[in-house]
Amino acid sequence: MNPLLIAVLCGVVILLIIAWTAIVIARYALDGTDSEDRARVLTALAEVVRALRGKR
Repeated sequence: MNPLLIAVLCGVVILLIIAWTAIVIARYALDGTDSEDRARVLTALAEVVRALRGKR
């Protein structure tokens, strides 16, 4: 296989894994929260996703 194709596929797979993880974390984190706490939970989740992507 072409090395460039493998690199692109790895990047896409990593992005999908991070997106899926963020969705699962958000779902579990928001299950037991009140409506006034949801913004704080989503902000913290966004910081975690940024850290996983290396943007922080």
